Amino acid sequence: MVIEDKKQYKYNPKPLFEERMNKILELSNFSEKEKQDFWQIVHHEPINSIRCNTLKIKPEKLRKKLEERGWKTSQPFKDYKEIMIIENNLKPGELGKSEEHLLGYYYVQEISSMMPILALSPNKNDNFLDLCASPGSKTTQAAAKMENSGNIIANDNNRGRMIVLAANLEKCGVSNTLVTKRDGVQMCKQLKKAGFSFDKVLCDVPCSGEGTLRSSPSTFIIWNIKTVENLSRQQKVLAAASLGVLKVDGEMIYSTCTHSPEENEEVVQFLLDNFDIEIQEINLPLKTRDGLESWKSQVFSKEMKKARRIYPNDNDTEGFFLCKIKKLSEEVKIGEKIKIT
Repeated sequence: MVIEDKKQYKYNPKPLFEERMNKILELSNFSEKEKQDFWQIVHHEPINSIRCNTLKIKPEKLRKKLEERGWKTSQPFKDYKEIMIIENNLKPGELGKSEEHLLGYYYVQEISSMMPILALSPNKNDNFLDLCASPGSKTTQAAAKMENSGNIIANDNNRGRMIVLAANLEKCGVSNTLVTKRDGVQMCKQLKKAGFSFDKVLCDVPCSGEGTLRSSPSTFIIWNIKTVENLSRQQKVLAAASLGVLKVDGEMIYSTCTHSPEENEEVVQFLLDNFDIEIQEINLPLKTRDGLESWKSQVFSKEMKKARRIYPNDNDTEGFFLCKIKKLSEEVKIGEKIKIT
């Protein structure tokens, strides 16, 4: 873990957050040294990572252009040449002001945020739903993976965020995507009623953002346990609605940028308890840790170990959670009306 020359933040975690986080790290088999590394790195700004937009330019050509600019670049994963790190100490905003960015040759995206699409791996002919799509990082990544073939519905329920989403899709040259502004749950219900279903679904839900401390240090200040609990209820509703429009044998990624078990394993367990699904193995190019098998008084399925947790100190990234789910049948185990506790 190299954090020299990175800006350091002075925010301190709230006592309850620190207590909870230490317990989560313990359950993820962190050594005392690894715990210290975690608390050190979350107080430092993240690395500069980008994703080459292969709809417009090949990674080799983009890398040449950036190095002609004087930016030293690296490609940390041999099988994913589109993922790049800018190793220079750039000025604030410099990454987003370059000609290459304005032309849509690359998308500024945190590396852990790229993992859901790598895990879901949408294909050229897929019908793909990105339920909570703004600002478009994963939608544009999916479109590139699909080579602008197939069909994507990219939804957001906020007009301002939808405008940003549409602008990013246009800049990146995405042409296989329909942008919608709907409540995610209601949209899924209406799509299902109309007979629409999807091969792949990304349910990357709004969350408490505990994994984004490095890029959004204000999270240290605004974090609140009530927010975590309220979001958990909302996430269960969104995830259940997403499964409703997933085809049998289709695959869904449920993901968050938080460490909170209430928003991660608890939501996945809710799905396991109420739907005929299975958790699938995920192979990613960076270090991950197993999903938790218990939290407080809750005991989760042994299959939860297949879910993946990404911690900042393991890869010099932000934190993330993702779980790949396969739908086995249309069975809903407690009937059409699902009770959210």
